[in-house]
Amino acid sequence: MNLIKITFVIIISFYINLKVYAEPVHKNDYDVSEQVGIPTGVIFNPSGTKMYVTGFNGNSGRVAQYSLSVPYSTSSGVSLDANIITEIAAVLKRPQDIKFNSDGSKVLVLSTKSVDADQDSVAIWSLGTPYDITTISSTRDSEDSLKIDNDPRGFDFNTDGTKMFILKATTDQIEQYDLTTPYDTSDITLKATLSNLKGDSYHQGFGFSSDGYKMFVIKADRNTDDTELNIIEEYDLTTPFEIATASKNEKTYNTQTASEGNMRIAGITFNFSQGANKFYHLDFDDNKLVREYDLPCAYGIITCIDPTNDKDDVASIEVQSEATKKLIQHNTYPVLNRMEWLRRNSERVNLTNQNIKFQFNNAMLNSLSDTFIPLYFSNDSNDKSNYQNLNWSFWSEGTISIGSTGDTNQSSSKSIDTSAITLGADKKGKDNIMRGIALRFGTDDVDVGDLGSALDMSSFSLTFYESKPKGEQRFTDHLIGISFINSDLINNSGSVSTDGDRYGEQLYGSLSLRDTFSKDQLNFTPKLKINYGITHLGAFTETGAAGLNLNYDDQYIGNFTSALGTSLDNTYDFKNGSFIPYFDFEYYADMSPSSKQKFSYASNGESFTLENINNSTHNFKSGIGFDFISENGLNLMTKYTRDQAQNNKNDSFIIALDYRVSQRSSYAMSIEDTSTKLSHNKELNGLKINLDSYYDFFKDGQDYGVFLEISNIN
Repeated sequence: MNLIKITFVIIISFYINLKVYAEPVHKNDYDVSEQVGIPTGVIFNPSGTKMYVTGFNGNSGRVAQYSLSVPYSTSSGVSLDANIITEIAAVLKRPQDIKFNSDGSKVLVLSTKSVDADQDSVAIWSLGTPYDITTISSTRDSEDSLKIDNDPRGFDFNTDGTKMFILKATTDQIEQYDLTTPYDTSDITLKATLSNLKGDSYHQGFGFSSDGYKMFVIKADRNTDDTELNIIEEYDLTTPFEIATASKNEKTYNTQTASEGNMRIAGITFNFSQGANKFYHLDFDDNKLVREYDLPCAYGIITCIDPTNDKDDVASIEVQSEATKKLIQHNTYPVLNRMEWLRRNSERVNLTNQNIKFQFNNAMLNSLSDTFIPLYFSNDSNDKSNYQNLNWSFWSEGTISIGSTGDTNQSSSKSIDTSAITLGADKKGKDNIMRGIALRFGTDDVDVGDLGSALDMSSFSLTFYESKPKGEQRFTDHLIGISFINSDLINNSGSVSTDGDRYGEQLYGSLSLRDTFSKDQLNFTPKLKINYGITHLGAFTETGAAGLNLNYDDQYIGNFTSALGTSLDNTYDFKNGSFIPYFDFEYYADMSPSSKQKFSYASNGESFTLENINNSTHNFKSGIGFDFISENGLNLMTKYTRDQAQNNKNDSFIIALDYRVSQRSSYAMSIEDTSTKLSHNKELNGLKINLDSYYDFFKDGQDYGVFLEISNIN
């Protein structure tokens, strides 16, 4: 009895852990015999509303164009637009495959025989209307077609048309060529050759996935009526569109069952713009058919694409983790810059007489303002409010950051642009502790790889900070804050992209210890800093391509970095102000725990996990800048920073302003949803001057404005 139980448990466990792959499902056949005779190649326009089939009748080549009422569906509403015989047959005897250039203005046809001495070739025609071969030019683009040998049966291009691949049946090879001009076969160079064992089948078709990580070879029965010989082979490429990196999958897909009778297959294509969850091939034996199949996932004839092996997919996941960690730095640096600025200028600047009003029309922000800044930011004219306002100082900092991360063996390169504005106010209390609050609005635009994948992250952050003196020149700086994150994600596979919206929250903090040693006007400040935080990124599902859409689980990202650095500054006093150049250097180590992202295909639930997502461990950061302190109350800080790690770098430029005004001059800031408004009101010689500006930080397009109003006080 115990043995039966153990066996039962083992069987159940086996089925739970077994991933059963679902094979393609045959959906429909469409007869093309009347138009093209023997069909050899098939392709669709990008929208799937047109289908093109090459073929021949005897030694007369032809291309048929069909309209589809339902994109990529051969089941209903298929009508013939035209059967192009005259122009094609004048040049080619036996067309084998067809392709378009990137904008559909040219059609390229591969043939095993041409009118010119039965030469194998590729001929090119211009089209009057993109993807409409009824507008084909009466003559080909060049009298000299690209001459090929060894019985070519299929060809394809990479995404930008700078590489061409030709399948040759006689030599059992795929050849890769570099093209000087995209889709121009007049100047080509052989780059690589991949041999493929013929066996008892005959090479009849060839094609890539849109991202170049999968390649398919079609092999047909040699007219022996053997159903086992009509097969599709799959190759995985570690570098997209580089056949030298291709490895053949041991499994093949047999397109035919014994009950379907005689068949010989050729050609292959996918519904690329819908996510490649369908594929098509031809039967050129007795039936002359276009055969349509549903796939369990994108390009899943034999296996689904493993996103953890796709460098763009890996980079897209990595950059979400990297961006949230960088966000903690971007939130802490402006506040720490402010504290450094206060230290450098504590004896020179009167940081009083700011009159600031915060108006939050968002209910959540209003609650925060009522709790944390109830009285100090009021614009009321009563004596008590003005008295408490006297010691508040308003400051702002704008940051532009440009960075890049090189590609690795696992992920593609990333280009990162960050822009942000930080608005803050602080006040020194009776206990000699400087306390303040800062609001930061930031956007991160990240381009991933070369196909158009991207991350657009918007963030709103609220930081509370304080600086405690521990002696005349020694300070501890501490801050805590919260961020709200909204990310728009684009994952482009070459011909189609998926989209996703992801929301997240972040808690963060920083502790900094610094001690200043001075001699005359020169200051030397060693410092120790620790950043910490936790980020939650919510679950989401991609949309846009049924075969490629992924479900992402929640992700938690921890952050802990320690830094050791120093700064030097000197002061030069002039009649109208002071000039203070300075230099910073910092080494910081990222000791954050690795995170992981779980995700699965929305179409079939096949799951994956990307482990050990982490940033560079060792980083060096240096900065150079200056302060300008004027007697009229205008104070300026600028700083250029380089953040360098092993595989990435980041350059930042910062401009910060602090302005002291009179009692007749005031500032106001209001926030309504995602739009921020800054106002400046001033009384001058009997006139009231109002200057308003607004900017929407989270809007895709530019949305900003400036208004000036002048009126008489009386």
